[in-house]
Amino acid sequence: MHRKHQINFFRGSPAHNLVPTELLKHAASAALSDPTISGPGCDYGPDEGYLPLRENIAKWLSSAYQPAHSIDAGRICITGGASQNLACLLQVFTDPVQTRAIWLPQPTYHLVFQVFEDAGFHGLLKAIPEDAEGMDAKALDKAISRAEKDPAILDRLCETPMKPSLPYRKIYKHIIYCVPTFANPTGITMPISRREELIRVSRKHDALIVSDDVYDFLHASAAASQKTTVPPPRIVDIDRNLDGGLRDQFGNALSNGSFSKLIGPGCRVGWAEGPAALVYGLSQCGSNISGGAPSQLMSTFINQLLRDGSLTTHIEKDLIPACTRRFNAISSAIREHLVPLGVSFQPDGEIMPAGGYFVWLTLPAHLDNSKVCRDAESRGNLILGNGPVFAVPGNEVPGVLRRQLRLCYMWVDERDIVEGVLRLKEVIVRNIGNQKEK
Repeated sequence: MHRKHQINFFRGSPAHNLVPTELLKHAASAALSDPTISGPGCDYGPDEGYLPLRENIAKWLSSAYQPAHSIDAGRICITGGASQNLACLLQVFTDPVQTRAIWLPQPTYHLVFQVFEDAGFHGLLKAIPEDAEGMDAKALDKAISRAEKDPAILDRLCETPMKPSLPYRKIYKHIIYCVPTFANPTGITMPISRREELIRVSRKHDALIVSDDVYDFLHASAAASQKTTVPPPRIVDIDRNLDGGLRDQFGNALSNGSFSKLIGPGCRVGWAEGPAALVYGLSQCGSNISGGAPSQLMSTFINQLLRDGSLTTHIEKDLIPACTRRFNAISSAIREHLVPLGVSFQPDGEIMPAGGYFVWLTLPAHLDNSKVCRDAESRGNLILGNGPVFAVPGNEVPGVLRRQLRLCYMWVDERDIVEGVLRLKEVIVRNIGNQKEK
């Protein structure tokens, strides 16, 4: 039997035709042809990263988010991408003895779990349910309050801290991780009121909110002919102003940004933004001190794209239209072929704003997503994101998560999006039939 070509709805990368290779080629040529750029670019960089890129990121973010106070380079640190930066952040601002727990939405981005566990927090990842507005701030507040009375945690706090006190370091009692805009995997975008609630909870409990703000510019709901809309204010923006501003020099929020979804994951360039003291402390991570700023040479290439405006043009003219087409294709196909079978999905682009990379499906009652995923791969060569993969380790897996699937529409060839949904329809119909026969 002829095997169908593979359609992979699990992989969370941009399709190769969305990577601006020509822009990168010209940017690299310009940077490498100028000794005043290539010289520093090929050397160890300053701890905080390539200064021209920090300055241009600050200008770009100020224009894109339009915060109440403009952003300056002192709030920016260049990173090797969001994941690498999270690891560095944990090295500087947490202690496996003194930091009580890591708090994550349930479900959450699955590959982040090992980053926390590698930093010494195995068994200390705590799940907080999501509602239609994202991580439930009230549930988080209650859970942290209970944890502060947990005998096991209190016993651990009596141990000697593992990390020495340093002038640029603050050890936070708690870390809160989230993806506030077009969340991975659920696609939820937190309203401003929820972001404010999370800031107040973090201040109450001496927590640092780490936001992966990596999908903010990919608004699928924007018309293809329009420029990108202003993204919601980030949690780090709100922390600067809410209820009189920062509680101390380090603040309670850090924005974790990345060019992976805008240019390409292989660039391995990102940025962190936060209060100057927090950003400076992050730059003092041992790997930065030893190896110089991450991705120093690639930083000079991306700086060219920001300086001449070509990155903004790429987002407005290429990425947003592509995201819009792809979301419209997959959401229309789901409505036509899967919703009549009892499937629901989010975001819908109407009640819930659409964008980012993912749609989140809930299968009909009594279907098991593990069986659906196995059937889809074996019979249809269709790869799906199985709900329990996104469950926080060590926590009870909600029953509904065993009926949910994540579908990434930004990797699959546009021509295959509807075909992939049709293959999934066949699988669901077959599984519903099997249930009826039992």
